[in-house]
Amino acid sequence: MTVNPHIAPQFESQKDALLSTPIEHIDMTTFDARDIIDAMAKMSFTSRDLARAAEIYNAMLADQSCSIILTLAGSTSAGGCMQIYADLIKYNMVDAVVATGASIVDMDFFEALGFRHFRGRPVVDDNYLRDLAIDRIYDTYIDEEDLQSCDRAITDIADGLAPRPHTSREFIHAMGAYLVSGNARKPGSLVQTAYENAVPVFCPAFTDSSAGFGLVMHQDRNPKNHLTIDSIRDFRELTDIKIEAGTTGLLMVGGGVPKNFAQDTVVCAEMLGHQVEMHKYAVQITVADVRDGACSGSTLKEASSWGKVDTAMEQMVFAEAGSVIPLLASDAYHRGNWKNRRRRRFASIYGQ
Repeated sequence: MTVNPHIAPQFESQKDALLSTPIEHIDMTTFDARDIIDAMAKMSFTSRDLARAAEIYNAMLADQSCSIILTLAGSTSAGGCMQIYADLIKYNMVDAVVATGASIVDMDFFEALGFRHFRGRPVVDDNYLRDLAIDRIYDTYIDEEDLQSCDRAITDIADGLAPRPHTSREFIHAMGAYLVSGNARKPGSLVQTAYENAVPVFCPAFTDSSAGFGLVMHQDRNPKNHLTIDSIRDFRELTDIKIEAGTTGLLMVGGGVPKNFAQDTVVCAEMLGHQVEMHKYAVQITVADVRDGACSGSTLKEASSWGKVDTAMEQMVFAEAGSVIPLLASDAYHRGNWKNRRRRRFASIYGQ
């Protein structure tokens, strides 16, 4: 990266110049993707796959017996899809969320506190960014000092909770309460919208995020009287939702732990003595390869061999999710099947 020694007069520093253009999150309600999805259905390759994925997602929304689980992995929230995921909750298009800690804390909660992600460049001197305390996600920049403020907010929330094991769902519910109580600087975040609509959010690898740093600081501050995160009870709670829901559909952005965590609820329910059906519907958008046997890239047909996903209504879409999820979500929003759905409010199972 070549640093211009003559900083534009409107910026006080080179860091201010680099962090001057925030990411703008796309609004699926402002454009109608139905025509392009319909046209893609008559094409080939990824276009046709996406059109079928949209058909399956619309079928989930139209099926009054189907509860929908959204799983999130990767950085599409930071890259511009953050409002889409919050709006899927707002418009009753998903009933539970399973995500990476980064998606929920470093990206969504982070922006709810008033911080932003910024447009940058993928070819850059990363050592220089480090000197400026700027973190990079491909072509997106984050102010490390802002992230540390997010860490400290997590510490403050933890300090106010009972010193016992909590699930990630419980802690994220507390994050929503923290935002609602006057700490939100940006309305409509996923965390706050989920809190307001009793949609449970699970992060099975919660501490792999700003939550981890914040909770370590909490335990360091309270060495003998601190909370912990119970990921086993997380698994049990999501399994309880699968048992309660009956028919389920999965909308999966990326793969990783969230994908497997949601799929495994079928097997877990059976191990607990409950006869539940496999996830009836499933869509996964991913760029992961299948040839190395990686779980993130395993096909949904492969998941059927484990008894997790039915093969009648499943679709893999091999594409960068930020380029296709806006089309899929806009198509579903404008077709309007969500308008007749019953809100599940699964968080009420836990008295919330």
